[in-house]
Amino acid sequence: MAKEIVTNQDRKREHRKEQLRNSLMPIIGILVFLTIWEVAVITLDIKSYLLPAPTEIFQTMTDRYPTLIEHGIITAYEMIIGYILAIVIGVPLAIFITASPTFDRFITPILLFFQTVPKIAIAPLFLIWFGFGMAPKVWVAFLISFFPIVIDTAVGLRSISPDMIDLARSMGATQRQIFIRFRIPTSLPYLFSGLKVAATLAVVGAVVGEFVGADRGLGYLLLVANSNLQTALVFATLVVLTMLGLVLFYIIEVLEHFLIPWHVSRRIGTEHATM
Repeated sequence: MAKEIVTNQDRKREHRKEQLRNSLMPIIGILVFLTIWEVAVITLDIKSYLLPAPTEIFQTMTDRYPTLIEHGIITAYEMIIGYILAIVIGVPLAIFITASPTFDRFITPILLFFQTVPKIAIAPLFLIWFGFGMAPKVWVAFLISFFPIVIDTAVGLRSISPDMIDLARSMGATQRQIFIRFRIPTSLPYLFSGLKVAATLAVVGAVVGEFVGADRGLGYLLLVANSNLQTALVFATLVVLTMLGLVLFYIIEVLEHFLIPWHVSRRIGTEHATM
């Protein structure tokens, strides 16, 4: 018995070490990449307007911190509003699509049409319709992040096993109970998958809208820095944009962890830890 307890402790200790290694590996990889980048710029004597060194980019981020924060707040606001709008409209639409085959046949070609049209081509129309304010950027962010949410949610709602539905009906469950207790839990992993994809695309949508017409925001700052050959500022802005997307992505990741701990992707780590 004592030997078994020691073995379990050793396994847990090895699991913690493995988790630490897995957590450190991405950081080590980034540090190695930045080091190679820094050495290459210095060794090859690359001009800063062509490719600035990571240290110069970091220094620019420090020096232009107020400017990056000011424009970053605008872009983050556009991104989040468009993203929330995509969820509020996309999820109910997916429910209607799965509930009615007729509605599915009616709306799916329209969705495919808007998805295949390049968003950079639609952005000028939004500028004409809604002016130079925040609305065009929000709508572009909405359009880009909308499709993955609808498709993944619809796939999730349809993924329930027919045998499970028959079992629920045999136990006297109503259509509403089947939907709430069976279809929704089954669709959650697919929904979160679509939300995480849409989280990264919402940043793209906000920036595309700012490219077309804006006087503030990180997309506007990118255009200004690029026109002035401030390459370090361009890279600093890209870093901030990446951080915005990552923050939104990991917020959804945390929500997924708490809302569907029963899913197989969440159980694997727990099972390893208790072995």
